Amino acid sequence: MATVSAFEFQRKFGQVQHEAQREPVEITRHGRREFVLLSAEQYDWLRASAQRSHRTESATDVVIDALERAEMDAKHEPLDELLT
Repeated sequence: MATVSAFEFQRKFGQVQHEAQREPVEITRHGRREFVLLSAEQYDWLRASAQRSHRTESATDVVIDALERAEMDAKHEPLDELLT
């Protein structure tokens, strides 16, 4: 991801804008990331992606029941040791 300072962003807005059409651009102030400039298409994709995610507390009873009945394949049992 490209990075520019806020000062450089102000001076080269058109160039940075053009670059943001290809990939997100981080804008820094005093060496710290403050903003990320990205194309409208990239922003729309991120919003749609976030809407596809669901929180566990909003799961329906059918989903909760299916999760409670789900069983892990035996080949993954060694992973249980990582939880202890």
